[in-house]
Amino acid sequence: MHTLIMAGGLGTRFWPKSRREHPKHLLKIRSEKTLIQNTFNRLSPIVQQENIFVVSTGEQIPLIRKQLSLPSQNYIREPLGKSTAPCIGLAAVFLQKIDPDAVMAVLPADHLILDEALFQKTMKAGEKLAAESDSIVTIGILPTYPATGYGYIQSENSLPPKNGIEVFDVKTFAEKPNLETAKLFLECGDFLWNSGIFIWKIKTILAEIEKNIPVLYQGLQEISEAIGSAQQEETIDRVYRQIRSISIDYGVMEQADNVKVLKGTFGWNDLGSWEELYKLGEKNEDNNVLIGSHLLEDSKGCYIDSPKRTIALLGVDDLIVVDTGDATLICPREKAQEVKQLVELAKRKKMNTLL
Repeated sequence: MHTLIMAGGLGTRFWPKSRREHPKHLLKIRSEKTLIQNTFNRLSPIVQQENIFVVSTGEQIPLIRKQLSLPSQNYIREPLGKSTAPCIGLAAVFLQKIDPDAVMAVLPADHLILDEALFQKTMKAGEKLAAESDSIVTIGILPTYPATGYGYIQSENSLPPKNGIEVFDVKTFAEKPNLETAKLFLECGDFLWNSGIFIWKIKTILAEIEKNIPVLYQGLQEISEAIGSAQQEETIDRVYRQIRSISIDYGVMEQADNVKVLKGTFGWNDLGSWEELYKLGEKNEDNNVLIGSHLLEDSKGCYIDSPKRTIALLGVDDLIVVDTGDATLICPREKAQEVKQLVELAKRKKMNTLL
């Protein structure tokens, strides 16, 4: 199995900690290691290191190389972010040159996994399932609450388990729901959270891209022909300027027929916002999560991350406060998903030191 770690995003919902020079996957969250180091380390027992690849932008690759013990040829450069379908397709044509018959697993760099042994067992089950068929395999997470920040996968037809992991056909994919719909999904019992982890044969995903996103496939074929030549980087840059941004979920997964889902029960969180860290954090008697030493009076349900500066709160509830020295974020917890709007505002105001 060849694995691709996608590490191109900035994680703007984690501003002010996440910046261009220090994106989300390079943050240390609930660990002494960064998120991408933890992703790499949990893959290492089941994948040979020479078969672990990272796709990212040219701006970020030098930062990531300081984190991981991978040779330079295991980094695949994207000129700019065009969502997950071009990113995965680009990696697939590179890996096709190495081993066209290989199974390829794709996963984000910035997720939290609590039970790594069970995660590894599930990934091996996915490898086996993909190797034995032309199926597209994804991992759906058994939901624990009616989440509105995740997409969902509706499963049907229980299939023989692989490696002790439950397997189902995929009936449909659902976008992020409102709260009432999320509650219905939870009550139905056949909906799983979409983890964004995929496993397939390289030739299978390229065939699906050819069928469902033909313009992208044509661009990828141009790149494939240029790999290893003096025109490689120029061709990638030119093709990327022309292709449109499209997610693998929308472009392929929602159109494909032969999609299987493994039920993941290994304790997963995509760490999508500061609110997710509040939910995961250890709370005091007033349901506050405190990183650092702070003064709170008559204040409940707050998340404070300010290890170097004392934060004092009086008579407020359900706030997020994150201080980095040059910037302090204060917002209601219910607005945590909207923090990226502040990054866009900083761009418009040309406050480049905060980006």
